Amino acid sequence: MCSAGRRWGRRQRVLLWGVLLAAWEAAWGQLHYSVPEEMPKGSFVGDVANDLGLQLPALPDHGVRVVSEGRTQYFSLHEKTGHLVTAERIDREQLCRLVEKCVLRCELIVEGEMKVYEVDVEIMDINDNSPTFKDMELEEKISEMTAPGSRFSLPRANDPDSGQNSLQSYELSGDEHFSLAVQTGPGGDQRPELVLAKALDREEAAFHELVLRAIDGGDPTRTGTARIRVTVRDANDNAPVFSQTEYTVRVPEDVPVGSVLVTVTATDADEGLNGHVKYSLKKAMDMASDIFHLDHETGAITLLRSLDFEEGNFYELEVQARDDGDLFDTAKVAITVADINDNVPEISVRSALSEISEDAPSGTVVALLHVHDRDSGANGEVRCSLDGNVPFLLESSQGSYYRVVTARELDREQQSEYNVTVRASDGGWPALQSSRVLALRVLDVNDNAPVFSQERYSA
Repeated sequence: MCSAGRRWGRRQRVLLWGVLLAAWEAAWGQLHYSVPEEMPKGSFVGDVANDLGLQLPALPDHGVRVVSEGRTQYFSLHEKTGHLVTAERIDREQLCRLVEKCVLRCELIVEGEMKVYEVDVEIMDINDNSPTFKDMELEEKISEMTAPGSRFSLPRANDPDSGQNSLQSYELSGDEHFSLAVQTGPGGDQRPELVLAKALDREEAAFHELVLRAIDGGDPTRTGTARIRVTVRDANDNAPVFSQTEYTVRVPEDVPVGSVLVTVTATDADEGLNGHVKYSLKKAMDMASDIFHLDHETGAITLLRSLDFEEGNFYELEVQARDDGDLFDTAKVAITVADINDNVPEISVRSALSEISEDAPSGTVVALLHVHDRDSGANGEVRCSLDGNVPFLLESSQGSYYRVVTARELDREQQSEYNVTVRASDGGWPALQSSRVLALRVLDVNDNAPVFSQERYSA
């Protein structure tokens, strides 16, 4: 009951901070909220109507709605209260697997006023995942001639939670011959190592059973365990050595599946089985293991599935070369993905009129458009234009928004309908294009007097 109360108290503080921050930034046309992950559908996110100063009874009349980027709409607007609420249960680890700060963006469209407000919602982590090892049963083979103080790399646990809720420490139990050392990597990650504390004697004990425990910093804490069986065997005095400490490769995102991207090479001066090197990936539970395959015998790294620059543009692998005597060397492989122009600009009609009076003044807004291209650099730079000689202009609004406005007063008697084609073209080579057609009907006003066919009639 106490731990549940503390968790609820933390959630209340997170929501209160999100409300205060939103009230301060509302004047700038952008709202920021925060909400814990895994909240049920319909949970309160923020009072956008109050923060933006919108009158509650007028919300339906103004056509106020929420639009989220992407296919899934995670937020919606409660029509009666004007509150922004969750439309789906949100799993932070599923949405933001590779980023530390998880922010979902949506837009509040006020159609009656042709206004757009940006809303950022930070998804706060809760301790809903335990540290896990890729393999629950591990085996280490160590020579009985190994000197005390020698270290052996152990598998790392993975915890998709972030911050204090993620993996914090390791513990080792089971045998006086071994102890645990934890090294801190360049990125702050913890790397457990098995340390030989006392000399081994195969005749005294051929096997040693150990338990490696990974612990997170949540409240309450969560743990994951792996059992380690150490087999004692004969001497091996030469470890494999990689030809490079770090391999770097740059590939375009359209490289064919099955291509060999790079081959790592390690040599061992020993003979026989002690000199037989096998390669393995040591970064467990990482997305890269689903994209790349390492040949255990040749060291060739091949592509398992198509790359997408927009999904990920950099991958780092840690490769280990281990001989049969369990001596090893490690090297890093850095793979950079280069962008190509493979995404067509997307034109979204946020709001549009279907009819307009012929006496509407010049500059009347008939449509609000949003243009987006998922490519980067010049490939993602979009230019918009209108096709044909039409009495309309395209004006750049805020960010990636454009407005279609009348260039002059219309005349229904000359033309009663228009099909306005908006075309978007990116800056790639060759350029990719897309278009949207806006249909607009001109309404008549009484602006013409009756006219006789003759000025004078005689009979």
